[in-house]
Amino acid sequence: MHTAETLAALQRTLQDQGLHTLLVQFTDLRGVAKGKYVPVTQLPALATTGAGFAGPSIVGTGLPRCGPRSEFYARPDLSRVQPLPWQPGYARVVGSGWVDGQPFDACPRQTLQRATARLAARGWTLRTGIEPEFFLLRQTADGWVPADDHDRLDKPSYDLQSLPRQAGFLHALHQVLAGWGLEVLQIDHEDAHGQYEVNFSFDEALASADHLMGFKLAAQALAEAHGCRFSMMPKPFANQPGSGMHFHVSLWDGAGDNLFAPGPGEAGSPTPLSPLGRQFMAGVLAHSAGLCALAAPTVNSYKRLVVGESLSGTSWAPAYVAHGPNNRTCTLRSLSGRFEWRVPDASANPYLATAGLIAAGLDGIDRQLELPTAVDDDLFACPLARIRERGIPLLPQSLAEASDALAADTVLAQALGPVLHTELLRHQRTEWLAYARHVSAWELQRYATAF
Repeated sequence: MHTAETLAALQRTLQDQGLHTLLVQFTDLRGVAKGKYVPVTQLPALATTGAGFAGPSIVGTGLPRCGPRSEFYARPDLSRVQPLPWQPGYARVVGSGWVDGQPFDACPRQTLQRATARLAARGWTLRTGIEPEFFLLRQTADGWVPADDHDRLDKPSYDLQSLPRQAGFLHALHQVLAGWGLEVLQIDHEDAHGQYEVNFSFDEALASADHLMGFKLAAQALAEAHGCRFSMMPKPFANQPGSGMHFHVSLWDGAGDNLFAPGPGEAGSPTPLSPLGRQFMAGVLAHSAGLCALAAPTVNSYKRLVVGESLSGTSWAPAYVAHGPNNRTCTLRSLSGRFEWRVPDASANPYLATAGLIAAGLDGIDRQLELPTAVDDDLFACPLARIRERGIPLLPQSLAEASDALAADTVLAQALGPVLHTELLRHQRTEWLAYARHVSAWELQRYATAF
C-alpha cells in the first residue's frame, strides 16, 4: 500500500520525468485494451479508488445499470509506470477491476491473479513466454491486404527482402519494449505475406500477460504512425497461415528452481520434464477442448485450427490433442524443462488463457494424471483415419464445439468464476449464432443459380 508521502514522492518523480497524464488501462472479456486518461495530479485518488468506468459499458462484466455495482474501477499497479514514447507526456499503468470496494471476480486480470494465488499457496510461480504473431495490413477498395505490395514470395518465412522494408516499424517497436524492460529475443518475417513475429523473454505469468497487452498497445500506435494497421486476427487470409500466440510454460519454486526440469534419468526421455511437469501437461491435454474456448475464442480462430491440409500448406496450428518431443504438429511440444502450448491464437485474452492453463495444469497435478504416449511423427501428414485408429482426440473444430466443451468443464468454470464463465459463453454463442446466420459471398457464388 502507498502512503500519502510515497504517493507524493511518486507524483513528483513522474512530473520531473515530463509526464503529465497516465493512461489507466484494463482488459475486457475479449482481450481488448480499454482505459482512460488521468492527470498525474490525481494520483492519490487513482491509487486508493481507481479510475471509474460505467460497468455495463464494458464487454463481459454483467454489471447492472444502477446501484453500487454499476461502477467499475480500474486500480493501477503503480510499481510499473511505462512511458509512451510515441505520445510524449503520457505513461501506461495496468489496472485490475474493482466493484463496490471489492476485487471484481469477472475482471480477466483478477481472474489470473486468483489463479497465480493458487500457485503461490504452494510456493510456486508459473513463468510464460508468449510469442505473438501478427499482420501489418492496409485497407483498399477491395478490402484488407498486406501492407507491403512486394511481399509475394511463395514461401515468405524469414524473408530478408520484405523484412527490411518494415525495419522502421519493427525497430521502433523493439525500442519501446526494451525501454519498458523487456528483453527482445528475435524478430522475423513469418510464413504469410505481411506476417511478423516478435519474441520477448519469459516472465511471471501475470507480468507476461501485462507485457503482451503493452506490446499490442505499442504495436497498434506505431503501425498507424508508419501508415499501416496492426492486426492480431487469427486468420485474415484463407490461402495464408494464421497467427498463433504460443505459450512456453515452466513452473518455479521460491528458491528459483525449475520444477519442470528433468532429473538425471529423465533428460533423454521423449518428454524431458519432471514427473510434476508431465502431470501438469497431462492436465492441459485433459482439458484441451474447454481450453480452446479461451485460447481460440473467435469464429475466425477455427479457420486456423484445421484438420487436414490447409489451403496455405503447412498451417503450424495443431488440430489434435497430443504431445511430442519438439513436435510442432501437436497441441503440446515438449522441450527440456518446459513445454510449448501451441493452441492459442493471436485473438486470445492472455489473462483468461493463462488462468485456464493454470487450472488445467493443477488439476493434472492434483489427480496425478499420466501423459498419453508421446507422438514423434508428423501429424499433419497422417490421414485422419489413422489418427482415429491411434485414439488421438481432435480439438474442437468450431467455436460452438469449444463453447460447449467449456460449458461442461467444471474445473475451468470454477477458475473463471460464475459471472465470467456465463458472460464468456453468452458472448461466444451470440457470435456463433450471428456467424451461422450470415450469408457469405462464397455461399451466393456457390448456390445462387445452382438449383
